[in-house]
Amino acid sequence: MKLQQAQRHQVKLRIGLSGASGFGKTYSALLLAYGISNDWTKIAIIDTENNSASLYSDLGNYNVISLSEPYSPERYIKAIKICEEANMEVIICDSITHEWQGTGGCLHIHEQLGGRFQDWAKVSPRHQAFIDAILQSTAHVITTVRSKIDYSMDTSSNGKTKVVKHGLKSITREGFEYELTANFELINENHMAKASKDRTGLFMNKPEFVINSSTGRKLMQWCNLGLSVDQASKEIGSCTTIEGLRHLYQKYIGLKERVHPLILERKSALESIANQVIPNKEIINPLKTKEHGTSN
Repeated sequence: MKLQQAQRHQVKLRIGLSGASGFGKTYSALLLAYGISNDWTKIAIIDTENNSASLYSDLGNYNVISLSEPYSPERYIKAIKICEEANMEVIICDSITHEWQGTGGCLHIHEQLGGRFQDWAKVSPRHQAFIDAILQSTAHVITTVRSKIDYSMDTSSNGKTKVVKHGLKSITREGFEYELTANFELINENHMAKASKDRTGLFMNKPEFVINSSTGRKLMQWCNLGLSVDQASKEIGSCTTIEGLRHLYQKYIGLKERVHPLILERKSALESIANQVIPNKEIINPLKTKEHGTSN
């Protein structure tokens, strides 16, 4: 147990994407993930949508775990752990709807137990373990969830009953959105999105927009605002490759005005060292010791 000052960079992003089928949740999630990691090989997608993730393989060399039924919470948790053990930086759960209402999901488990109210005592802890796996993951996590139109039957003042439309409702357990850093609702087939929850303050009450990699970069900039310049300087000073410097630039992009000169200085030093290294083929045998002006 240790008391320490709160720093935003210690927090991992938990981003939700909700929308009807065909509104571009998978594609948007992949672009968002790339903006966060800037490395396709560090992105993993847990695919429950009939291998739909592979449709976008032209985007980059991201990783896929195909998850088929039963869609139990435990199988989702296992898939998340596999991604973490492979040191993935961003995990996409596409989609979490199956964990709730798919074959082997929570509603199905509840029904098999008898469908009684008291049966939730056995189901809820399993669902909560799945939510905890997302919230406590060592990686940034993006979840997608299907939405449906929510209706209710209301009685008017004159006693007539009418159907009232309440907009779209996510198909997962109510309250999940409150656990997220931000949630974006995809509202049409043109992939237009709006924020329904936003702890960052970057997107709430803003015009509708199309999610792309720059959305992910903005979220990472927000995460990195709490990063220490001293820590960045130490990491840059100990970096030994140009590729490593590129990674550090993305990591500390929220401090780019102060970090950029340090990176350029280190890059110049690394290039100078590289120019001083003599290739093996240019190494020659040392001259033999001369005695009395002649070689032995």
